[in-house]
Amino acid sequence: MKCFFLLDALPIYCGRGDEMLKVGGIFVSPFEVESCLMGHPAVLEAAAVESPDPIRGMVIKAFLVLRPEFQHSESLATEIQDYVRRTIAPYKHPRKLEFVAALPKTTSGKIKRRELREREGGSRIEDRG
Repeated sequence: MKCFFLLDALPIYCGRGDEMLKVGGIFVSPFEVESCLMGHPAVLEAAAVESPDPIRGMVIKAFLVLRPEFQHSESLATEIQDYVRRTIAPYKHPRKLEFVAALPKTTSGKIKRRELREREGGSRIEDRG
């Protein structure tokens, strides 16, 4: 488990160490990216993984499940991107978005990140599920 403490001594959970995303040589918490995405009124669920990019090497890709009252569109994708850029550090925002009907989950409700990484063409050797 990874976390850090703010100046007022409040802990901020960053996720498991083996789930950290390495983008541009910097480690990014998928939990932070997903929490930011779910702060947008259209997003019901989100999962962030690394995705190969021909220019940058690896970028963050987010799989998004929308709330029933929203329809996926290019304008909504742009709106979500703009929201994230205003909310978290620029290097943490997902460069790619994919709208999905549902995220793959275990019977206990955990997101199957391995499946999402495999869809993106990369599975980590140290992955545990």
